[in-house]
Amino acid sequence: MLIPLRPGELQRLIPAVATGTQFAAALGDPRKILQRVLIAAIGGVITLLISQRQFSSGWGSIWLIIAVAFLLYVLWGPILEASRRNATLRRYPSAALFDGEVVDAFTQERVESRREQANERGTLELVENRRTWMVLELADEDGYLARLSFPMLKPHGQIRPGTPVRCLVLSDRKDFSRVASISDAWLPTLRLWVGEYPFLLRPAFEELCQMRLSSRRGR
Repeated sequence: MLIPLRPGELQRLIPAVATGTQFAAALGDPRKILQRVLIAAIGGVITLLISQRQFSSGWGSIWLIIAVAFLLYVLWGPILEASRRNATLRRYPSAALFDGEVVDAFTQERVESRREQANERGTLELVENRRTWMVLELADEDGYLARLSFPMLKPHGQIRPGTPVRCLVLSDRKDFSRVASISDAWLPTLRLWVGEYPFLLRPAFEELCQMRLSSRRGR
């Protein structure tokens, strides 16, 4: 079942500016954090040196501001990335609440990174970093909707076909004849949230589900 959202509801459920949970998700793994730290350190030091040389000119203060921005990249980088990801769903003209179920749940191995590493004989070999992902196929009384995939954690092992699921469906068509994207999902019977990235303000979404679904079923 698809229940179209009212004007302004999408913007209340997916904020323009990153929340703390979204910041943590965009922060990434230790390797990505290290990359940001290196960019911040190298860029900050270089621009600080330039600002000292240009201190007597009118450009010195501008370079100093740029240096501070580089040094704070570890903070504003994830905020910018999370806000950009939020914007990918906020831009759709049509959004609806999906109330359906999991019709299939399975796992698959995905290669997350590759690197060359020397073995005991000194020969370079390709080393792959693999991770188990869970894939859910979602549907309602009208049929198949979409797939939702995310890195698998221990609590996800309890998800079975038939588990109720709720999420947002985004489309560029008012009749939702083509699903462009879906958000992270809530499994109310398991009290479990799933998804690769936490798009939704979860308490607000749970409240919306309770309000809109109870009113519709009461008719």
